[in-house]
Amino acid sequence: MKVITVAEAAALVKDGDVIGSAVQGMTGWPEEIALALEQKFLKTGYPKDLTNIHGAGISDVGRSSPDGKTCRGECAFAHDGMLTRSFHGHVGCSFKVAAQIVQNKMLAYNFPLGMIGQIWREQGRGFPGLMTKVGLGTFMDPRFDGCKVNQKTKDEGEDFVEYIPDFRGEEYLFYTLPPLNIALLRATTSDMHGNLTYEKECMPCEPLDLAMACKAAGGIVVAQVERLAITGSLDPRNIRIPGILVDYVCVSEHPENTMQTHVTHFNPAFTGEIKAPVSSNVDPLPLDEKKVYSRRVAMEIHEGDKCNFGIGLPGLVPNILVEEGVDGDVTMISESGLIGGVPAPGGDFGAHYNPEAMYCQTDHFSFFDQGGLDVAVFGLSEVDKDGNVNTTFLNGKMAGVGGFPNIAANAKHSIFVGTFTAHGIKCHVEDGKLVIDHEGQFKKFVNSCVQISFSAEQAIAKGNKITFVTERCVIVRKPEGLVLTEIAPGIDLKTQILDQMECKPIIPEGGPKLMDPAIFQENWGKLAEMMRG
Repeated sequence: MKVITVAEAAALVKDGDVIGSAVQGMTGWPEEIALALEQKFLKTGYPKDLTNIHGAGISDVGRSSPDGKTCRGECAFAHDGMLTRSFHGHVGCSFKVAAQIVQNKMLAYNFPLGMIGQIWREQGRGFPGLMTKVGLGTFMDPRFDGCKVNQKTKDEGEDFVEYIPDFRGEEYLFYTLPPLNIALLRATTSDMHGNLTYEKECMPCEPLDLAMACKAAGGIVVAQVERLAITGSLDPRNIRIPGILVDYVCVSEHPENTMQTHVTHFNPAFTGEIKAPVSSNVDPLPLDEKKVYSRRVAMEIHEGDKCNFGIGLPGLVPNILVEEGVDGDVTMISESGLIGGVPAPGGDFGAHYNPEAMYCQTDHFSFFDQGGLDVAVFGLSEVDKDGNVNTTFLNGKMAGVGGFPNIAANAKHSIFVGTFTAHGIKCHVEDGKLVIDHEGQFKKFVNSCVQISFSAEQAIAKGNKITFVTERCVIVRKPEGLVLTEIAPGIDLKTQILDQMECKPIIPEGGPKLMDPAIFQENWGKLAEMMRG
């Protein structure tokens, strides 16, 4: 292992290189190397034609710019000719990169987030890729788009997903990735042999799988760290990446650029260094439609459940659990490899206050794939007549599937939560009833989705449950189709539900039952009894 400068680290990247990074937001992202690469390209036009492979999104969500257009992270590569190919699980938070993909300025492939690390693990042991059922019947399936997310890729891109119609009597998909030239890591400490520890990183990600895959391909591994230590002074039990896999280390020259999450520089409660009072970090929600549907989701959770909460609106459900005093009755999980404690909301997504355990994200997704989750909660985006869901391409904007395909395909109960319509919807709770002040411009329940990222048929075939929870009703996907099971007090069935859907649900005999009126009151206090009863 050689200690080099940040500029020397950037100089290791050559034209046409395939780069890999193990990240979540700004966690694990070597920002100083990225900025040095950007400055070199702007001055010289090199390195060009880069490929970047990552699972989670890489961004500070526009923290450095009020308009969100100059966000950092991989947006350092978002210059014409610099980044020309992207393999990602999520890219929606990298605004400039996402815009280039939509504009057909680069080739782009959207893989399930957890699968990036799983493929690297297979490549690290000398195997070409990963065989799995995740993605069957969705845009990831090569019988549809094969993970290709824009027209340029469909016209010019290579195929990286293969349909296996019969392996021991079952169908699978086989995924692979380009071999890596360089792995860019970020750790907290390196000793003089390159052994890396991650004391300040709050999400485990998949750096070991990345390093193994890179070395197996004959590439080089470079780590940006905060500090150097004498060899032998680090606790060997804390070594995340052994020095035999690390070629170069550079020490951060501007620690202010090291972000722990999208928006937080450092919070010791995210690493387990301290235990913070949860109530002081989780604010009670006001009584509005968000609180109503978050409470209704919480009613689907049982004592002892292992629950995963997605980004955005699903992150409000832990607030309800804390407010109702039952957060200790369930195990809250995030896709980043964190278990226990309380998931942090918003720009801190992926981190947990007071986590009980942190382990490799790749292993974590193996747990998801085996069906280990009892409940998984996701945002409600676009749903077709069969209950299939599009989370990836909406109104011309691209985000990426993230960990959604692995989790939704295998969780025992997938719950989708959000408003019934989109763009401009306004409503409020009054006298125990829901009042729609202004209807949303777009229908979420449509005849067909622009793109399918969740196959309801695949989930139902496994015996899993699917529920759609909104402020005005609850719809359940059953073997016979979408069934409208509950309606909110104050809501008209025809004008405010059926007329706001392109596809029509099945109405049970006698009509849908009333949503629990108690969740429309200021004080609830019934969740503990429901969960423990």
